[in-house]
Amino acid sequence: MDCSVKWRNLPKCVSLKNLTDGGFGDLKEQQHAAVQDLTRAHIESFDQAVTVGLSRVVQAIPPLEFTFKNDRISLVFVDATMYSPVVAKGSICKEMKVFPAECRGRRCSYKGKLVADISWSVNGVPKGIIKQAMGQVPIMVKSKLCNLHGMSPKELVEHHEEAEEMGGYFIVNGIEKVIRMLIMPRRNYPIAMSRPKWKSRGQGYTQYGISMRCVKEEHTAINMNLHYLENGTVMLNFIYQKELFFLPLGFALKALVDFTDFQIYQELIKGREDNSFYKACVSEMLRIVMEEGCTTRSKVLNYLGERFRVKMNLPEWYTNEQCANFLLDECICIHLRSPIEKFYLLCLMTRKLFTFAKQECMEENPDSITCQEVLTPGQLYLMFLKEKLTAWLVSVKLSFDKRGSKLAAGCTTENVMKMFNTGSDLTKPFEYLLATGNLHSKTGLGMLQNTGLCVVADKLNFIRYLSHFRCVHRGAAFAKMRTTSVRKLLPESWGFLCPVHTPDGEPCGLMNHMTASCEIVAPTLSTITLPALLCSLGVTPVDGTPGQAFSDCYPVVLDGAVVGWVEADLAPAVADSLRTFKVCAKRKEDPSLDRDCSGDVAVMRPISKAENCFFFFSDHLFFLLAELFPHSMLSVVANFIPYSDHNQSPRNMYQCQMGKQTMGFPLHSFMDRSDNKLYRLQTPQSPLVRPYMYDHYNLDNYPSGTNAIVAVISYTGYDMEDAMIVNKSSWDRGFAHGSIYKTELVDLADKVRGEDSVVFGTKPGDPKVNDRLDADGLPYIGSTLKYGDPFYGYINLNTGQSFVTFYKSQESCVVDNIKICSNDTGSGSFKRVCITVRVPRNPTIGDKFASRHGQKGILSCLWPAEDMPFTESGMMPDILFNPHGFPSRMTIGMLIESMAGKSGALHGLSHDATPFTFSEENSALDYFGEMLRAGGYNYYGTERLYSGISGQELEADIFIGVVYYQRLRHMVSDKFQVRTTGARDKVTNQPVGGRNIQGGIRFGEMERDALLAHGSSFLLHDRLFNCSDRSVAQVCVDCGSLLSPLLEKPPLYWSATRHRKTVCTLCGKSDTIDSVSVPYVFRYFIAELAAMNIKVKLDVK
Repeated sequence: MDCSVKWRNLPKCVSLKNLTDGGFGDLKEQQHAAVQDLTRAHIESFDQAVTVGLSRVVQAIPPLEFTFKNDRISLVFVDATMYSPVVAKGSICKEMKVFPAECRGRRCSYKGKLVADISWSVNGVPKGIIKQAMGQVPIMVKSKLCNLHGMSPKELVEHHEEAEEMGGYFIVNGIEKVIRMLIMPRRNYPIAMSRPKWKSRGQGYTQYGISMRCVKEEHTAINMNLHYLENGTVMLNFIYQKELFFLPLGFALKALVDFTDFQIYQELIKGREDNSFYKACVSEMLRIVMEEGCTTRSKVLNYLGERFRVKMNLPEWYTNEQCANFLLDECICIHLRSPIEKFYLLCLMTRKLFTFAKQECMEENPDSITCQEVLTPGQLYLMFLKEKLTAWLVSVKLSFDKRGSKLAAGCTTENVMKMFNTGSDLTKPFEYLLATGNLHSKTGLGMLQNTGLCVVADKLNFIRYLSHFRCVHRGAAFAKMRTTSVRKLLPESWGFLCPVHTPDGEPCGLMNHMTASCEIVAPTLSTITLPALLCSLGVTPVDGTPGQAFSDCYPVVLDGAVVGWVEADLAPAVADSLRTFKVCAKRKEDPSLDRDCSGDVAVMRPISKAENCFFFFSDHLFFLLAELFPHSMLSVVANFIPYSDHNQSPRNMYQCQMGKQTMGFPLHSFMDRSDNKLYRLQTPQSPLVRPYMYDHYNLDNYPSGTNAIVAVISYTGYDMEDAMIVNKSSWDRGFAHGSIYKTELVDLADKVRGEDSVVFGTKPGDPKVNDRLDADGLPYIGSTLKYGDPFYGYINLNTGQSFVTFYKSQESCVVDNIKICSNDTGSGSFKRVCITVRVPRNPTIGDKFASRHGQKGILSCLWPAEDMPFTESGMMPDILFNPHGFPSRMTIGMLIESMAGKSGALHGLSHDATPFTFSEENSALDYFGEMLRAGGYNYYGTERLYSGISGQELEADIFIGVVYYQRLRHMVSDKFQVRTTGARDKVTNQPVGGRNIQGGIRFGEMERDALLAHGSSFLLHDRLFNCSDRSVAQVCVDCGSLLSPLLEKPPLYWSATRHRKTVCTLCGKSDTIDSVSVPYVFRYFIAELAAMNIKVKLDVK
């Protein structure tokens, strides 16, 4: 379907009918298309990876050849298949399929089997094909291989999933993990760039270079550079196995083709025949090769093979020429198959490099979206899979070398299968990649980073969850750069990247989010027919001669391969023809014309052709293109901000971040989940004022706030510095009440190692249990647990000994549900349970709230209702907001929302808050002011209020209305830290730090300076000495030693109660010993100095 069609069917206006028509919450026949589109890029890329991509990867892995007992053995992958997740062999079960809910509940991984067909031959004679299980690899939820694929909402709910389950993530150890989409340099495109640090690569290097990221069909990537040297020569730079290699360009060109030097010279100077300096440089490059005695192609190959084979890990029977050809295949222009194509491309890159070095063309911006593409999860998965399959072959070779001597019968099928079974499994590397996000790779996969590739898909609320799938990251390598050019918002990103939705701080401008209408199109299209089409339009083939001089022609490049030349006066017509084919879609046989480049992952966005607006000028057809809607530049999350066009831009940025930290309704299947932590708002509401995109994504299924009556008034002084006062009666009625679900997995196999007979249970009449646990040793569901209550009990069946673990948290909680888990084979005893408890978290002083306009504040006081100001009709506000929050922040959208919410409540309406609906001619104030006036209220949204304390009418009119407020997850119960006495550090004897272990807060150097400045020396002494590590030590007054005073050694006949003197071992006296109070860390320091033969003498007076 044309992606612009679905954006034309957006809701015309917002409405509350979906909540009131009686069908809200009923399961539909199909899932909501807009919500499913959010993760489509992830799922499509994975589907492509495990179908077409997998077969391409298998064909691309080169055969592994080695010698074994004087035989040449060759192993090659023929085919590979991935299977849906099923239970392990020998399991006792009703259903063979494994579903994601079970993996989340049991904290295991959702993975399917990978089976490969491996052909093996001895001395070139094929011996057959062996089917080999390569291990279990993670499967993306809702992909074609997932057991949930194609299910209706009703079936999904039956399998304990959300009705609107989107998929797009992996489950590893019970945690949902998303592979980040990364921005990479555009594939197979030579980018002219200037890097001052290139000068440090060697003598004579300059900052000028042409960089190219070459990518094969199966997404194997390698970075290649051409460097311009001061003497006019060119150096080719490539990476092999994470090592940097430099090769003079002449060697590469001569190794690729069997041309004479003159033919190479002619190809290099095309279009620059008049430039004598360039011609001299080309001659110099070819002369360098001649000086090494490399006159023919075979000599050059022999020369390169001899020098590179030490790094290649190739069989010893390979000739130097074969090694050199392997090098050219694996490292130079790997996206092209034939050497002649590589030759023409390197010549084009050289011409471009000289043009750039002589400032005849502009530097290209690698940060521009035109020079970038997106690395999708499916591509990374494939690249990693290819590397691990190659590593598996190497591990089999090592097994042959190590254990092969023990094989009696030689190379039989049975023995080869034995060796295959010793190969490195693929299960662990994949799980490690997804669990940690760290990439362990020999080649580096042509990427700049090896950490932060995966993130946890937090289900904090629905908005945060969906933003993981719309996020594109520039890469961890750029976060450390001091330059800010990478972070800049460029004009060409319009409509692709959201200008608002990026975090503030370190990742600002690096972690971007795609606009709501932007799509990533993964499927690759064939371009086989395009060269013929181009030739028919007037392009001269690359080995032909155009009608005009090469200097009057443009080179034509398709997918990183030079196709030919087109004359300058013919080029506009060719470009217009291609554009017409693309726009009019007349040539159905060439779908690749829909994109600039067929192989890369295109980032596309829909626009509309303005009706009846095309013009003819001198036989050229022009279309007038228009945006689909004004807010098409905003991301999904930024589209949820009401009247964002009336707010200052940073406030919209803050709201994009705070919308993702809101306590809301993250999911419906609370009973089936065992996430470590889930937040839930008890009584969420649907906002009265919301953009229509809110309805487009059905966000009423996952609401995240409450409509509150907000009065803008400075009252009592408890609302200074962004604090806000909440009506105590509103709190009593349940305003913003919520709870946290915490899950603890208890595995007795880990807790009591080496004991198989330990299971959950209690002894009858055990006084420790005190009837608080059931007979199975687990707490009663619905019971309240306080600090020190029995949490669970287990019993040793052999000895009959019972153990009870007590609830350690200071907060009381309610046991919500308990899941009993088994192991992967289904044969586990009663040893593993998931206990989910619910911690009630009603708003308290210090909890954080925010409106949808970046106006965050904390609850400073629950004010009694009888003291709150009230209106003429007796209505009291829920929240008092300080008016000083508006002038400097300019969040006018919040004022408009207040008026709109008030008029909506009066007239029973829901207002559309989509940005850019109002303008200076049609102002929001007029529209909502008239509605308020029609409802009998003041045109400007103000009212007369009466003091709740004196009952007097307040002199000023007070602005009061309905605003949607969010409760954020930052709660004072999770932040406060207090300590009286507690754990101390073993070495220094000072209090330990850290909230989780009841540690203290460090009183550091700067705090010390503040107390010194105040002259409060007793307080300073108390903090840094008495309450830290005060200790009483014995010191010898004569010699000043803190280490020599020791207790005298008692003779055997002495009584144990007899008083022993402290004697200085240096002076031999006991009457010179005195007691002093010193910090313990000082004594430790003196002992360390003594170990280095440094004596410290104390002058005791």
